[in-house]
Amino acid sequence: MRTDPFSPPMRPIAWAVHGTFLVLLAIALVRGLPDGAVLAGGLLLGVFYLAGVTRHRPRRGPARVWLALLTAGWAALALASPGFVWLAFPLFFLYLHLLPRLAAVPGVVLLTAAAVGATAWHGGGVTVAEVLGPSIGAAVAVLMTLAYQALYRESERRRLLIDDLVRTRERLVRAEADAARLTERERLAREIHDTLAQGMSSIILLLRAARRDLDTDRGAARGRLEEAEQAAAENLAEARNFVRALAPPVLQRSSLADALRRITESAAARSASRIRFEVSGVPAGLPTEYEVALVRIAQGALGNAAQHSHAGNVGVTLTYLDDMVVLDVVDDGRGFDPAEPAAGYGLRAMRERARALGGTLTVESAPGEGTAVAATLPLPAEGARR
Repeated sequence: MRTDPFSPPMRPIAWAVHGTFLVLLAIALVRGLPDGAVLAGGLLLGVFYLAGVTRHRPRRGPARVWLALLTAGWAALALASPGFVWLAFPLFFLYLHLLPRLAAVPGVVLLTAAAVGATAWHGGGVTVAEVLGPSIGAAVAVLMTLAYQALYRESERRRLLIDDLVRTRERLVRAEADAARLTERERLAREIHDTLAQGMSSIILLLRAARRDLDTDRGAARGRLEEAEQAAAENLAEARNFVRALAPPVLQRSSLADALRRITESAAARSASRIRFEVSGVPAGLPTEYEVALVRIAQGALGNAAQHSHAGNVGVTLTYLDDMVVLDVVDDGRGFDPAEPAAGYGLRAMRERARALGGTLTVESAPGEGTAVAATLPLPAEGARR
């Protein structure tokens, strides 16, 4: 990388310093024209300066050696011709940049004293103006360099802070993407469990019943096979609508109550349980996501009753209240302990569906005492209903 005695943050000052050095050197050379030795020395000093600020130097050690030789050359020329004294001003900036602060400030002080001494050497004495000139120049150089370095440090802190904020934002974006994937995975798991898995379970139960009836009652077996075929067709329709992200087929072109009635009738036809459905209250239009959630909860609860409870009676009630809608699925089966981990994924999926809409799902059951599942959803604002 191409460097000069100034680092990139100091590059604007660098150009000003280089320009000032060359201008002052040119003035000094013009004033020293009658003296060939001074002219040659000044040209040599200029070449040495340009070589130092344009060459590749990966470490500061060689730059400080270069600075020491440059200072020695300047001192010899300042003693030979007063025009070179003012080159001390750009040298102040080189000292402040190349040397540590504890050495740079004393170095500037010594350089100022050398400039004042060279002026006195040529004039046979020194005036207040000749002391103030180099002193003010040194003070200005120190203050400018310190101020610029402070601004750069502040800018660097802000840059690091911005980089950290950008990295944090990227981590948040990744975390949100991961959360979205997990949420979508949970949604797909619920959909599959409440549709395809429940449907396949019903088909398996019907086929097992048909196999038992093959030798004793072929008519009943044929009826079971027809019910299995119908269940498979419904399951296929669920799968197709699931892929298309549409509402359940039972909700298409029908009300929520009609959909639940068909679900209970279909479940009754596939099991030995007596299943009844009732509607209480004045039906209210609900958003599609509410109806989908209630249909899926009903399917899950009825599926659990058919597969696990061995209930003789199952009641499904849809109740419309002033500020909420409640779906109750109650059976008189063998029951279970809801606190046990073996309660299964189905209940958790139903609970998550209700929670996603700001509702709750309660399960009351005990071994030998049946099961009651109640899903309660707050009614949305009037404008959000269908």
